[in-house]
Amino acid sequence: MDRNQAIGFGLIAVLLLAYSFFFSSPDPEQQAVVVQDTAKVEQLQPTAVVEDDSLVQARRASALGAFGAAATGEASTVALENQNIRVTFNTKGGLVEEVLLKNYKTYLGDTLVLFDSESSNTDLAFATTDGRTVQLSDLYFTASDARAVQGEGNISGKTISFRADLGNGQYIEQVYTLYDENFLMGYKLNFEGLANQVSGNTMTFTWTDRLKQLEHDLKQNRAKSTINYYTSEEDFDYLSISETTEAETLNQPLKWVANKQNFFTAGIIAGNQFAGAKLETSVDEADTTVVKTLASQILIPTEDVLSGEGEFMFYFGPNDYNILKQIGHDFDRNLDLGWGIFSYVNKWLIIPAFDFLENYITNYGIIIMLLVLYIKTILFPLTYKSYVSMAKMKVLKPEIDAIKERNDGDMQKTQMDTMKLYQEMGVNPMSGCIPMVLQIPILFAMFNFFPNSIELRQESFLWANDLSTYDVFARLPFEIPFYGSHVSMFTLLMTASTILYTWSNNQVNTMQGPMKFYSYLMPVIFMFVLNSFPAGLSFYYFVSNIVTFGQQAAIRKFVDEGKVRAKLEENKEKNKDKKKSGPSFAERMQEAMRQSEEKKQLKRKAKK
Repeated sequence: MDRNQAIGFGLIAVLLLAYSFFFSSPDPEQQAVVVQDTAKVEQLQPTAVVEDDSLVQARRASALGAFGAAATGEASTVALENQNIRVTFNTKGGLVEEVLLKNYKTYLGDTLVLFDSESSNTDLAFATTDGRTVQLSDLYFTASDARAVQGEGNISGKTISFRADLGNGQYIEQVYTLYDENFLMGYKLNFEGLANQVSGNTMTFTWTDRLKQLEHDLKQNRAKSTINYYTSEEDFDYLSISETTEAETLNQPLKWVANKQNFFTAGIIAGNQFAGAKLETSVDEADTTVVKTLASQILIPTEDVLSGEGEFMFYFGPNDYNILKQIGHDFDRNLDLGWGIFSYVNKWLIIPAFDFLENYITNYGIIIMLLVLYIKTILFPLTYKSYVSMAKMKVLKPEIDAIKERNDGDMQKTQMDTMKLYQEMGVNPMSGCIPMVLQIPILFAMFNFFPNSIELRQESFLWANDLSTYDVFARLPFEIPFYGSHVSMFTLLMTASTILYTWSNNQVNTMQGPMKFYSYLMPVIFMFVLNSFPAGLSFYYFVSNIVTFGQQAAIRKFVDEGKVRAKLEENKEKNKDKKKSGPSFAERMQEAMRQSEEKKQLKRKAKK
């Protein structure tokens, strides 16, 4: 028992003796006073609470051994803030207690608190040489006054330190630095003179975050919330988004771990690296007060902390690509822009154009319309080529119908004769598909851009209050399976325009039978699928369909089907006189189909 502990126990003993002497056997006169004056009875109660708290702190001090000197004190809060965020700390543990984002609101219009002491808990645990486990939350820290600092590139900010003094020049210090106009906060953890008191290769940083509902659509909010992480081998990964518990133990070095939500992220980045982690996500569908619970146990190398290299960075802010990409280490992957080529389309094509328009236009509905014109202008050569290909197929429709009639239902022979016709006329049946395939990356890139674009969050247009979630034009008295209990007008407009666009295409192409029916069925299916998707996405496709329909109407004015037919006849004459240097693609297709038919016939004979 050290001197401080002895003094503490001595004071507690004196308090107990004084209490028993003055209050254990009161005389009748004192009892009357107590009965008549209840206020004095109530004044005695805080003394008992203080006493209990002192006993608890004394027991904690004894249990913490050499770290017991910092086990007593009084908890208070201090804050650092800049133009973007305010971070509140508690001197009990010296840990982050609350983060408030100043320039954002919740879906209810309240100040956006990313997390607070009730929804989030962080701590750091380490082992001692005498076999104990100590947590920072067991200790009381003394906060310094916030002081101004100057960072690289003349960036100014403020720093504050928390120190738990253990005597004999030994202490635990946590230093937080918040620079102006930033969402990053520096964090340095230092154990001075404690190399002989701390054991183990790693310390465990724990973070349990019960995500607060920040968005209107709870289902979408849950679907977009998970734990992302990045390994030192430059490999990004995440816990799969599911409706049940998902856990993963990582026995490899990590660079960062992030609690990612729909539009906001809270993460920690290592200056060197973390030694490993255990990550877990869980959700209780019945509890609508919590979006999802994200729990992390992150291993910090003890040697880094003891040697003064325990440096980290916290990020508390929006999933804004232009902000996240400045952090490095693929931290911008916390913004889901899709995988592979879809991500690059968003980064190189969509986001730069959107940012440019945003600099000059404040109405996001108009920005979306201009974005459609931008994309459609880029894709116009492909749209033109696709239409010309369909026009060629249309003028060949009489010959194709004659082939079908001649072969009387023999699909194999019909396909072979049709391919022969294409070869004679110099028509590539794939030429109409290739332009459509090349447009698919942009099509799917939009499915990632609009649901995750924080720029559209809480931006209204026409009847939609928030373009980042579905618009509610009308409420239904009941819920329709796979559709929902609301009517999204932008989705209805998109469906109607898609049907119009399909009808326009069917006037040109040769599609018949079930395929033609399915072409009209697909827009109806998408109406159900997209009814709960962001209004910005549905509005984009509505405008896109209208522009495409207009483009095709214009192209139709310039594409003369008579001239197309004449060109095909010219190709037919040229192909008659052309010397064959080898089988063409169409001939190879015919030969493959012929061989396939022969194999089928042989199999039938073998069975008989």
